[in-house]
Amino acid sequence: MLKRGFLVLSIMFLGMTGCLDKKGDLGSADNPVKLFFVPSVDANLIADKSKIVKKYLEEHTPYKYDIRVPSSYVAVVEAFGTNRADVAALNTFGYIMAHEKYGVQAMITLIRHGQAKYRSQIVARADSSVKKVADLNGKKFAYVDPASTSGYLLPAKMFLDRNIKPSETVFAQKHDNVITMVYQKQVDAGATFYSPPSPRGVEDARRLVKTQYPDIEKEVVIVELTDEIPNDPIVIRKTLPEDMKKIIQSAFIDFIATPEGKAAFNDLYGADSFITTTDKEYDSVREILKSLGKSASSLVK
Repeated sequence: MLKRGFLVLSIMFLGMTGCLDKKGDLGSADNPVKLFFVPSVDANLIADKSKIVKKYLEEHTPYKYDIRVPSSYVAVVEAFGTNRADVAALNTFGYIMAHEKYGVQAMITLIRHGQAKYRSQIVARADSSVKKVADLNGKKFAYVDPASTSGYLLPAKMFLDRNIKPSETVFAQKHDNVITMVYQKQVDAGATFYSPPSPRGVEDARRLVKTQYPDIEKEVVIVELTDEIPNDPIVIRKTLPEDMKKIIQSAFIDFIATPEGKAAFNDLYGADSFITTTDKEYDSVREILKSLGKSASSLVK
C-alpha cells in the first residue's frame, strides 16, 4: 500500500509539473510575443517609449507582448536562433545576419525624413587637402566598425570600385568617434551615417558632437556620399503563423500613423513612418558583401 501510494503521488506531481511547464499559445499572457528593441539610444528612453508601443499593440491586436532590450544587435540575432525573439526592430546589417543564419523575415522598412533608403558619408576637415574621394589615396582613414553598414560596408565598396587605397585604416567603434577624430586631425577623413538636414539643422553624424564642438559643421564637411541601401527594418521570426505576421505588421503601420506612435518611433529610431517590405529589398546589401568577399557573420567575428 505504501508503494502504491507513493506511485500515485509521483504521478500526480509529474502531472502538475507538466501543467506548470506547459506554455500557452503564442501571444497569450503565459506566452507573450517577445518584442526586441535594438539599443540605439539611451536605455531609459527605450524603456519609456517601448511601454507606449506595448500598450498600443496589446489594445489593437489579440496578443500580449513582452518587451526586451538586449545589450547589442548581435544578441537580438542570436535570440531568433533559440526562438527567444519573435519580432524585433533591427539595424540593416543585423537583419542581413539574422536572415543569413535563421531565416528571419523583414516586414517593415523605417522611413526617415521621407526616405526609405540611406547613405554613408565621407567627411574631412574643411582645411584639409581631401576635397574628393580620390584624394584619400595614401591618407589615414577612420571607419566605424566592420559590422557597420554605413560606417564600413558602403565606403569600403566605394573604395573597391574606385581603387582607392588609404595608407592606414582604423576602426573608431562609434560614429561620433569618427567625427571627433577627423575634427581633431587624428585621421585625414572618415565614414559615418548620413541623413539629410532638416529644419532643425544637421542630421548626419556631426550632430552627435555638436554640443562639444559647436563649429563642427564649419570645420568638418562632407566630401561625398555613397550609394543608397534600405533603411533599418522591423523583422519577424519566420515560423510565426502567417495570420499573426499580418496582424502585427498592420498594427505597427497603424501605430506610427498616430501622433503618439510617430513621436515614439521618432525618439527611438528617427523614423516618421513605415512601409511594408520583403527580404528581396535588402539584396543590394548582400551584393555589397559579395563584392567584398564577406559574409555578415564573418564581419562580426
